[in-house]
Amino acid sequence: MKKIVVLVAIVAVMLTGCFNSTEAVKGDLHIYSVDNKDGKITSEMIEKALASNGFTIGINSDINSGLAEKYGEDNFKIYSAISIYHDTLLKEMLVKHADAGIFLPMGLAVYQRKNEDTLHISVVSADAQAKILGSDTVVLKKLEDAIAKVITTTLPNAKHAYSTASLEETRTLLTKYSMDLKGEDFEEAKEKLEENFEEKFDEAGFVMPSYFDLSAKLGDTSPYDFYITYSICKIEVIRAVAKVKPEAAAFAPCTTMLYKKKDEDKIVMGFTAVYNWLSSAAIVDKDSREALMSAQTVFEGILQDVTQ
Repeated sequence: MKKIVVLVAIVAVMLTGCFNSTEAVKGDLHIYSVDNKDGKITSEMIEKALASNGFTIGINSDINSGLAEKYGEDNFKIYSAISIYHDTLLKEMLVKHADAGIFLPMGLAVYQRKNEDTLHISVVSADAQAKILGSDTVVLKKLEDAIAKVITTTLPNAKHAYSTASLEETRTLLTKYSMDLKGEDFEEAKEKLEENFEEKFDEAGFVMPSYFDLSAKLGDTSPYDFYITYSICKIEVIRAVAKVKPEAAAFAPCTTMLYKKKDEDKIVMGFTAVYNWLSSAAIVDKDSREALMSAQTVFEGILQDVTQ
């Protein structure tokens, strides 16, 4: 009898461990889902709610219209990427983490396929952002909570889940280059770098839908001489990803940071590597991976070129 009891106890512990292990696995993306059979929920509605609750909007990009116009593809009722930053958390983020500009703005993907009645919103989690930055999650959790509050207040019937477990990724998640000034006037160097940067991205077929000079928002005590971010995207990349993992548009448009610390004689540039798309959205589709890797190669080449 004792043997049976012990065996049952062991099995119970093993099963408990399995369930706990399963529950502990969380993907890198928050996904909110809500019934939208009547089509009353729109990306403009989400944008307005964010703007009314402390967020600045970079762009609300209608990806579906872009795909329809260029490729004749119309697979979604709604597919938008909204880029945002939080007005009051911005300073805390940049003072604490110099590279946090890659999330200023950050993205939300809003999508609903033509064959479904459910609308989804995907957002990169604070833990995933911290993984990319190599930082703690203190201020990033505040940002995560602020976004969650807007979504759940605006869409009280929305259900929350995490994306599937991310794929293992050993490559550097933040692509970063720097240009030594060697005593050169930083304002002149910045102007030349930006002109070169914008020209090369335009030649490579990328668009830059929004630009933010965050310097003034940091105030007189700012540790930076300047801090600028660009939103950059390419419809070909989104097209490939949209077919298999539309939630990955939470990483779009890609934000590129450009800054100089007051105590350093260099300008830093960087962006969130596409390895995050591959890992966080668990993308295994060959065409999607090739499109993303091609964009990474071009992106890296441009930053390397302009900072030499």
